[in-house]
Amino acid sequence: MEEPSLSSEEKCCELDWKEPKFILLVLSVVLLAAIIIISLVRERLVNPPQNQVTVYGQGKVEYQPDEAIVTLGVQVDKVWSAEGALRQLNDKITRIMEAEKTLGISETDIKTGNYNLSPQYDYKDGVSSVSGYNANQNLIIKVKNIQEDKDKTSRVIAAASGAGANQILGVEFKPSDLDSLKQEARLKAIADAKNKAPALFKASGAKAGKILGWYENNIQSPDVPMANYEAGGIGGMGGSKTAANPQLPSGTQEITIEIGINYAVK
Repeated sequence: MEEPSLSSEEKCCELDWKEPKFILLVLSVVLLAAIIIISLVRERLVNPPQNQVTVYGQGKVEYQPDEAIVTLGVQVDKVWSAEGALRQLNDKITRIMEAEKTLGISETDIKTGNYNLSPQYDYKDGVSSVSGYNANQNLIIKVKNIQEDKDKTSRVIAAASGAGANQILGVEFKPSDLDSLKQEARLKAIADAKNKAPALFKASGAKAGKILGWYENNIQSPDVPMANYEAGGIGGMGGSKTAANPQLPSGTQEITIEIGINYAVK
């Protein structure tokens, strides 16, 4: 029994399903649809709707610095050999650390940094020759409880000078609990913004929705308040009274942090 033959139109359709071009077209349509869906989802996640408003608040916390970070330098010049320069440098660093320990400075509060060793050249008749070696190293000393002992920082500098330190690179006054002070300021800023929000929404006639997010901005922070020195004190102590007597910041200092809270608008 013969099977019924297909019409020319049916044969054309049957062949189209088997054509590579047709399969490629179907795959392209599916891929395009997937791209569109992913783009819509991403747009929704990355670029949220603009029906939101930001309310700003500030948090202020007062403090008094109770730590000083003293940065000193030891420089030896034109020593006859590299080994001799290092020996002199290490001897001075050791004497300084021992002198600071007698003032109650813990060894863990003394750090070294910026070590350098280099040859020094003399030029004569257009010819250069090594005339010695220079060596340098910094000491960073943390001085605690400076409000209870206001002259302690000066004694630390004087002791280091007597033991071989010949450079003062800076003194930074700061609170020991800086992170907790900043956190306290953040919480005050958030509370300030939330207290402002109801009146602002009422005045605008809008209704506040849920909080979508927030960000912070440090307006004032105790980062690197440095003591000032006369030129003689910076270069090599130089007998400068200012170099040996850094003054504590008078009065109280302040940390100010601004928080912006993003509210959805109903």
